[in-house]
Amino acid sequence: MIDTHCHIYLEHFKDDIAEVLNRAASNSITEILMPAIDFDSVSAMNQLSHPDIRFHKMAGVHPCEINNSRCNLEASLLAACAAKDIVAVGETGLDYYWSTDFVPQQKISLNNHCKVAKTLKKPIVLHNREATSDLLGIIEQQQDGTLTGVWHCFNGTVDEGKRAIDLGLYLGIGGVLTFKNGGVDKTVAELPLEYMILETDAPYLTPAPHRGKRNEPAYVKIVAEKLSQIFSLPLNEIDRITSENAKRLFPLIQ
Repeated sequence: MIDTHCHIYLEHFKDDIAEVLNRAASNSITEILMPAIDFDSVSAMNQLSHPDIRFHKMAGVHPCEINNSRCNLEASLLAACAAKDIVAVGETGLDYYWSTDFVPQQKISLNNHCKVAKTLKKPIVLHNREATSDLLGIIEQQQDGTLTGVWHCFNGTVDEGKRAIDLGLYLGIGGVLTFKNGGVDKTVAELPLEYMILETDAPYLTPAPHRGKRNEPAYVKIVAEKLSQIFSLPLNEIDRITSENAKRLFPLIQ
């Protein structure tokens, strides 16, 4: 299985990283894709290794890291993302939950990330919190037929999911799928599995029954099992389809 969104390089894992990765490998996780938070993230990603897992790096600036002094970053972003071992641009996006103080700067950053993604022909990874209309509006403006990417941690409506797919996006399905009263499972059931990829967002958004504890890449199997129930398909078929989707979206992980 492929965990397409995991912050395994963060301090949350520094004390037991070997055990965490061994659990991931024992749960059939073979690939981990790591979205950046800021320009320092890649150096932390470079420290990771495991004999049975391949790690793939992204470069970008999270919307919650944007402020007045960092909004004009297109040149720096292009240089960081142009490296051959960078598989995607992000994570970027919009976040109106924590603060709306820097919304204009977040929009500038998202547009810059889109431009870089198109220039480099690499997919974009999108964070979205309470900003769906603005986010999809920017993607629609930027879409020239070459932009691809993923709505990470999808939790929108059926219509929003269909619009995202029509705009060239895949849907990142993670722990929120398992939340009892989240409703994401009902929405996902009405959307095409051919546009879904698995993720954890570890150490965040831990799936049931482990909510309240640190998330980790081994738990991507829990998400896959939930999809198996929703679509009435064997687990290995969910693995096959979502892995093929991930490799189609992220060609550099082949």
